[in-house]
Amino acid sequence: MLRLLSITLLVGLMAGTAPALAQASPSPAAGTMPPATAATPAAARPPRPPAPLRDPLGPEMVKSTELPDGQIPTPNKDGNFIIGPTHKPAVEMAVDLGVSQGTVFEFTMESKDSKFYPGVERDTAAVPAGSTGENGPVSASHPAPYTRHVSVYVPKQYVPGTAAPFLVSADGEKCFSTLDILIAQKRIPVIVAIAIGSGGGDGPGSERGLEYDTMSGKYAEYVQTEVLPLAEKTANVKLTDDPDGRATMGSSSGGAAAMAMAWFHPEWYHRVLTRSGTFVNQQWPHNDAVPHGGWELHEHLITQSPVKPLRIWMEVGDRDNYGPPPPSGPNMHDWVAANENMAKVLTAKGYHYQLVFARNAGHTDRAVRAQILPEALEYLWQNYPTARVKK
Repeated sequence: MLRLLSITLLVGLMAGTAPALAQASPSPAAGTMPPATAATPAAARPPRPPAPLRDPLGPEMVKSTELPDGQIPTPNKDGNFIIGPTHKPAVEMAVDLGVSQGTVFEFTMESKDSKFYPGVERDTAAVPAGSTGENGPVSASHPAPYTRHVSVYVPKQYVPGTAAPFLVSADGEKCFSTLDILIAQKRIPVIVAIAIGSGGGDGPGSERGLEYDTMSGKYAEYVQTEVLPLAEKTANVKLTDDPDGRATMGSSSGGAAAMAMAWFHPEWYHRVLTRSGTFVNQQWPHNDAVPHGGWELHEHLITQSPVKPLRIWMEVGDRDNYGPPPPSGPNMHDWVAANENMAKVLTAKGYHYQLVFARNAGHTDRAVRAQILPEALEYLWQNYPTARVKK
């Protein structure tokens, strides 16, 4: 059952997975990290070993421009950039009550109503977390219900009845107060934002892993068929059908989902923003068509396909996730290598993209997000007809 709440946004930065709602309720306070949306809590994961410190100027790395500490790239330049080690929050990440505040509409979606994702969770008793086999990650799962939380941000400047450009974000990631500022300053278009929570859990065997790490167009088809119509109805907005006015955003596995949405359905999305994108071999269940999951993007899919009309922004940290190499074969669970490989193949194919390598940064680093997100959003909407990028 759909329950609705409309609130005026007066909160600052929020990140992470949104909470499940049994009924409409106010959004959590800024800066909180809500629990996963699965009906039953995920089992505790073993501690991840510390990631090695990576040198962005190493011989295996893509050629990059190193910026002075504290500086970030300009939003009108393609290429590879190194920032840090200091990460001061951008002023646009704080709430500015001097600009018009958008309105947020919230609703929930139940797994029993989905034709795409009826709900699973990892069976930790059957297969230990992190197990791998000849064909990649190994896991077991069983059916489990979930409640998904969706927030729809509508800027004050939206003209009812007009077709709005929009941004879809994974894991319920919100940057609404930043959008207020960037829209008011005419640095990005008047966009609607739809923050979609995952179905819960993480990794192979989980609902979130199934949705985000599967290298196919299924998640985009789910969003197109089941989420966007409800978002339009709930917030009383019209979303554009123009793929150049549609963007995706996500962090970690959410970044892999964002990239897959545009890659497999470029007729729907042309703009992609990822942080610590999981372009690694983490897909479950195995698929012979794309046996290495997200690693296939830079290994085969991009290199062997005609150029698609995509604009891509990526960020990775020098201490980003790292999976130890297997006894034999290449290491396809290295987030730094995966993002560096993405930059190499995107350069070779002539794509418009920007990769930001952050020193003194871990996986989906919060300090880096607070420093770089406004610039990333400006870059993302570059050349959209109504965008005016600040030089």
